[in-house]
Amino acid sequence: MSSRRLPSLAARILGAVLVLSAVPAPTATAAGPPGPAAAPTVRADEVMPHLRALQQIADRNGGNRAHGTQGYADSVAYVRKALDRAGFHTELRRFSHGGAAGYNLIADWPGGDPKHVLFTGAHLDSVKEGPGINDNGSGAAAVLTAALRVADAGLKPTRHLRFAWWGAEEEGLVGSADYVRKLSADNRKAIDVYLNLDQAGSKKAQQWLVVHDNEHGETEAQQAFEAWFAARGISTFDIGVGGSDHESFGNAGIPSSGFSTGISDCIHEACDNLANVDPKTETTSTNALLGVVWKLAATARH
Repeated sequence: MSSRRLPSLAARILGAVLVLSAVPAPTATAAGPPGPAAAPTVRADEVMPHLRALQQIADRNGGNRAHGTQGYADSVAYVRKALDRAGFHTELRRFSHGGAAGYNLIADWPGGDPKHVLFTGAHLDSVKEGPGINDNGSGAAAVLTAALRVADAGLKPTRHLRFAWWGAEEEGLVGSADYVRKLSADNRKAIDVYLNLDQAGSKKAQQWLVVHDNEHGETEAQQAFEAWFAARGISTFDIGVGGSDHESFGNAGIPSSGFSTGISDCIHEACDNLANVDPKTETTSTNALLGVVWKLAATARH
């Protein structure tokens, strides 16, 4: 979560917490009815190994995975290796910021209509003060797990599926903004919706904060997320576009949605480590993403 945009998003999240403070915390589990398109579900032991790997990378590299560091480069290499093995077409998009090279990792799954792209992403970098395992290893791990399940299933989507792991988000959404800025008009138009995950494993989550992009009239993804959570008795609260990489897409007129589980106590600190992620919350977030990706991937748009 970008430190430059933290106050505004924090205010919205605080408002959500105050409004729903009386709502009991849901029992977050991977179990539940399958999504409308028979989406797979995962267990905690299928998601958490990715977070352990990111923690180990940080431990080997001065305690962080920040932009311009070896910790970030190793994080990208870890994710890319898993995607390449699974059959994705991967590409590193280089940019520069603060005198250092940065990288966005883009992964495309073969098939689907290239004029209708379902795009899912999360930032992979941490701040220099800590390993960034909830912010945002949790989102990055959920997106990676979802992508790998697409490959495991040999999914043949109606829409083209693209996944991304953004660099330098903590420096002010730099990586995603660079990517969107360099899109051609046709490629920008081809993106039906962008789904963003930021802080997907916060402890003591009482509700999932779902992005409502009212400015661009996005309802399809937002309603799909809310329906998935409602079917499992999990509370949601709507937030606007801002504070993470979906803002870069919104600034370019691209509809977006996604969700967060709220700001953790250790945001942007050394204590944002593996112990700062709740495995049940992380697993629920991953399964929510899987359910919505499966649903939207099968939906034609004209």
